[in-house]
Parts: sequence; C-alpha cells; structure tokens
Amino acid sequence: MDSIYLSGIRGYGYTGVLPEEQVLGQWFEVDLTLWLDLSIAGESDRLEDTLDYRGVIETVQSIIKKSKFALLERLATAIAQAILHPESPGALPIHQVRVCLTKPAAPIPDFGGKITIELTRGR
Repeated sequence: MDSIYLSGIRGYGYTGVLPEEQVLGQWFEVDLTLWLDLSIAGESDRLEDTLDYRGVIETVQSIIKKSKFALLERLATAIAQAILHPESPGALPIHQVRVCLTKPAAPIPDFGGKITIELTRGR
C-alpha cells in the first residue's frame, strides 16, 4: 500500500481540560500518514487520479479551529474520522490514517516539553 505523509499542519484551537484552554485557545500541530492506492496517479500524472491533499490540510485546520473537546484523544479521533469519511463525493478512498497530534505548549507547571497523541484508524 502506498502512502502520503503530511507534516507540520498547524492550527489554533480550543481543546483542553482547563477552562482557559477552551476560552483562550492554543496552537496544535498535526502530522498525518495516509495509506491509499497511488498506482493510477503514478502512471497518469494527473491530479484527478490522486488525493488533492490541500483539502485534507483544510479539513484538519477547520476541525482544530471549530472543535471544543476536553481531550486530545477526542480531537485526534475527529480528525481521523473526517479523513477516512470525507464529505466530498468521489474522493479517493483512504484505507488507513495515522494522526500524530501535538500540543506544543501544554499548560503544565515546570514542563516545557510537548504532548503528542498518535493513533491509527482504518476503514
């Protein structure tokens, strides 16, 4: 199975357990691996035979911006579900997706690291 890897998708959102996280918001970063069949596009060299990943990036950014979840796990799951089951008809089927969702500045005292949730979902 072929894959497309998209990294460094950034979005400002309102997911977090603390009330101020859902009011003030913060940055999130997403890396995706999308498994799909790229053989037709590899022969045709036509955009319509592959995944136009601009739409995937826009979907991820929109979900981050509009969602107000308590848990990163829920946000990552919402992203995976939207990618596996796109609203646009005729979209190239994605068989599996890996979502790595990072909170670069978690509001934890004396902690300067990042928190990352990684999950893999399939059809």
